[in-house]
Amino acid sequence: MVRAIVGANWGDEGKGKITDMLAEKSDIIVRFQGGSNAGHTIINDYGKFALHLLPSGVFYSHTTSIIGNGVALNIPYLLKEVKGLEERGVPTPKLLVSDRAQILMPYHVDFDAFEEERLGGKAFGSTKSGIAPFYSDKYAKIGFQVSELFDEASLKEKVGRVVEYKNILLEHLYHKPTMDPDAIFELLLSYRDMIKPYVADVSLFLHNAIKEGKTVLLEGQLGSLKDPDHGIYPMVTSSSTLAAYGAIGAGIPAQEIRDVVTVVKAYSSAVGAGAFVSEIFGAEADEMRRRGGDGGEFGATTGRPRRMGWFDAVATRYGCRMQGATEVALTVVDALGYLDEIPMCVGYEIDGEVIKDFPVTYKLEKAKPVLKTYKGWKCDIGGIRNYDELPKECRDYIEAIEAEIGVPITMISNGPKRHDIILRK
Repeated sequence: MVRAIVGANWGDEGKGKITDMLAEKSDIIVRFQGGSNAGHTIINDYGKFALHLLPSGVFYSHTTSIIGNGVALNIPYLLKEVKGLEERGVPTPKLLVSDRAQILMPYHVDFDAFEEERLGGKAFGSTKSGIAPFYSDKYAKIGFQVSELFDEASLKEKVGRVVEYKNILLEHLYHKPTMDPDAIFELLLSYRDMIKPYVADVSLFLHNAIKEGKTVLLEGQLGSLKDPDHGIYPMVTSSSTLAAYGAIGAGIPAQEIRDVVTVVKAYSSAVGAGAFVSEIFGAEADEMRRRGGDGGEFGATTGRPRRMGWFDAVATRYGCRMQGATEVALTVVDALGYLDEIPMCVGYEIDGEVIKDFPVTYKLEKAKPVLKTYKGWKCDIGGIRNYDELPKECRDYIEAIEAEIGVPITMISNGPKRHDIILRK
């Protein structure tokens, strides 16, 4: 059985914890898109970790972790992440890397920074991890696939062509030093030696595993609203964040994905620029940021303070629809226990008209939130494992979210650790 774990909103929904928890009863965990530009924070028996490229199921010795062909593969970063786990007492993960994955190069990171610098006040708020230049090269067919590392003659010729093109941009657009093709070729050969032990025909491996009845988790990065087609374009990421892409990014048929666990936060948060209708500011935002997540709402990769907002039912209903959510895991409900009243954004007012369906970006930027207020439960709900033991006000709030999004909430996270979870059928 194949199950996808994806985000409904801007990312930062708590997918890492849900993947880590469900991996306990899984065989294979696959990262299917994105790169090291965002992270998943996990707290388990080994400690607290921020994973960036590795799937969130690496902490179990019975699992195989896979980097799928849809991932932006930063080879030194991946191996550094594996070493970092080993140094903290985590058993060396069983790791496979798709021979069709493409390689994120140091010059992708440089070009990311150069472009943000060039754009100045119109920058995208990139994490400067090289993601947009990487995916641009992939689709322009001037990226390097892992398999190409093993054919030296073709690789050397291609490096010459790619560097010639890149140097024109460096010299005439960005006014930066040019690159040496020999140095890039030698770097790629060093990457080949580093990654060789892990390279596999991942699509075939997954085909056989599914045939044998193994349980596979597909782990997505970010969330629906950061998808380049269906998100808040252009303030999006550069690979599809939707569960449907999980099939492509892992190399399996679409019909194999039977369950889509869409992770939803009990309030809203976002990193980076872009429309954010239910956003709150000042002391109110600071207090929620301080209490939210585990140790506060700050980006797992950048450390940037996240933008904060009330739960957005319009955006989340749309996010769940685009993911094809079959069930929802609701996270950080415990963080709201300090509030007397909890507003929820249940509609958008645009040019005097109230709408309930998520609009395109130019309309979204004019939207004002229509808020409905719920009574707070004013207590700590950590440690509760039975849904019926939650305060009535808390259950009312959860059930209001469920009614708005139209998808059953089957898991409620009420703490940062792996088993801080209420299972609700």
